[in-house]
Amino acid sequence: MTQLTDRGTALSSASAVERGRAAALTTSFLRGVLAASLGLGALAVLVMAMWIISPYPDSGAGPGLRVAAGLWLLAHGVELVRPDTLSGAPAPLGVVPLLLTALPVWLVYRAARDTLEPDEGRPQLTAIGAVCTVSGGYLLVGAAAVLWAAGGPLIAPPARAALALPALTLLSATAGAWRAGGGRARGPLPLWLPGAVRAALVRTVWAPEARRRSAAAVRAGAAAALLLLGGGALLVGVSLCWHADPAHASFTRLAGDWSGRFALLLLGLALVPNAAVWGAAYGLGPGFALGTAATATPLGVLGSPVLPSFPLLAAVPTGTGTAPNWAVGAVPAAAGLAVAWFTVRAAAPPYSVREEAWGVRATASTAALAGVVCAVLAAVLAAMAGGRLGTGELAAFGPVWWSTGAAALVWTVTLGVPVALLLRVWRLRERRRPGGFRTAAERTAPEAAGGSAAEKQEGKRGKEGKPRKEGKRGKEGKRGKEEERGAVEVGARRRTFWRRRVRGAPAATAAGAAGAAVAAAGAAGSPAGAVGVLDDPDGAPYDFLPADAWHERGAREARWASFKEASGGLMADFPAVAPETTPPEPSSGEEVDSGGNENENANGRGSGNGSGARERDREE
Repeated sequence: MTQLTDRGTALSSASAVERGRAAALTTSFLRGVLAASLGLGALAVLVMAMWIISPYPDSGAGPGLRVAAGLWLLAHGVELVRPDTLSGAPAPLGVVPLLLTALPVWLVYRAARDTLEPDEGRPQLTAIGAVCTVSGGYLLVGAAAVLWAAGGPLIAPPARAALALPALTLLSATAGAWRAGGGRARGPLPLWLPGAVRAALVRTVWAPEARRRSAAAVRAGAAAALLLLGGGALLVGVSLCWHADPAHASFTRLAGDWSGRFALLLLGLALVPNAAVWGAAYGLGPGFALGTAATATPLGVLGSPVLPSFPLLAAVPTGTGTAPNWAVGAVPAAAGLAVAWFTVRAAAPPYSVREEAWGVRATASTAALAGVVCAVLAAVLAAMAGGRLGTGELAAFGPVWWSTGAAALVWTVTLGVPVALLLRVWRLRERRRPGGFRTAAERTAPEAAGGSAAEKQEGKRGKEGKPRKEGKRGKEGKRGKEEERGAVEVGARRRTFWRRRVRGAPAATAAGAAGAAVAAAGAAGSPAGAVGVLDDPDGAPYDFLPADAWHERGAREARWASFKEASGGLMADFPAVAPETTPPEPSSGEEVDSGGNENENANGRGSGNGSGARERDREE
């Protein structure tokens, strides 16, 4: 009976685990469906708002919703086809607005990341399971969108949709799962890899030091790519301001009413990232294609372009390149400097010593790898930013991905590697201690070479033939006077330094007053050679006094004066030493014992015994 009960408990536990795993898989699948629905719904709301404010809508809401589905597929990189054209031939539309692409990428990324977050009482999915289930739900909605857009003005060919839509979805879901796992590789290498490949990966990529360098290279390359995009956007903005009249004329020609102008403005904003990539390719040198017969480069426009009427295309430079066109080379130069800067931040951090920094070879290889990362990102963005706007001469628009990537590699590696090495040398240079302080060896070197500065000055005066008065003390008295003068000068310099520290840092007034007291005590009350210097390993020397010099009368008076000056008038004028008092003469009724202690006579003191004792205590 007990065996049957235990077996039933085990079976129920296994079934509960299976039910929990099935529920987790279902939840992950529904997350993908929700992510696709949110992106499609956002574009549908925007298109329907444009249809509502349009003064003369041509049809009902059905074609508008099909346009929204087509735009959603275009945001995934699916090239659309316009069947109704003036010429009668279908025209492709392959320029993908990158701002629209950011919406589905973020939604899929967020869905995969949230799926792998641990939930209480539910089994945790693996990364592969989360990616597959989220992508499956997302692609189910995508297939429905392809079928729905088939009867609209923008058709998505099924073959192109089957390639572009899953690729973007899987990449975004994988990135979300990677981020949920901590953003780094965990565990050993897979066992199915060959032994030689495993050994090479352990030596190069999988080692901890190689991982750190790879992470630094990725950060530096991403920073350089972002700087390229920012510089490209700046070039586009300057060109738009320079060609403001043609751009305004194109804007008013395409849309006459306010609803059309608003829609055109939204389309222009969605294409701003594309324009930034075009500007970055222009600054790198290869430029971008203006159809199949023309190319815009900093040296000028090669060929005869046939441009459609659009405000962003009106900002394209024309004619032969001049000095302002050549100045766009500052954008890739800044990207190369960014590679060097971010590489050296990891290779030789601030205030690092030479033993802790990376070597020359490691720094150069990391900067070169960062240039490769920047080149790959630039090539991918260039491939996504361009496309076809029609047939014939409009079949190619935008930068060429391979030439853009090659130019980015040349700029970043050529500038990034040598500048990174120079910055490394600059970071690891020997710095002199601030404030003019010298080490103990530097302080004793002049005395060992030929005496103190005061002695050298006296000798120089003697060589010049000037008469020197000999004091009554002779040579020994003169040397003692010079040493005393040198000690006073050293104390004065330290007192000035500590006063500046106290006045400049009100929060450290007590510490500054103590330092000034130490310096003043060294100047006033300490004999020659009593002031010592203790060098800190970080390069901040400070003074100290022997115990005998600290308790001398002159040193105490100097300390009280320094404390009073640092307090700003808040401290009363207390004497540094208690005033000396003359002990009272013993009366006739008092006796002094052999040890020097006064004994009271009971008959002579009377009632004043207690007050006399208190008086003596006060005097003592």
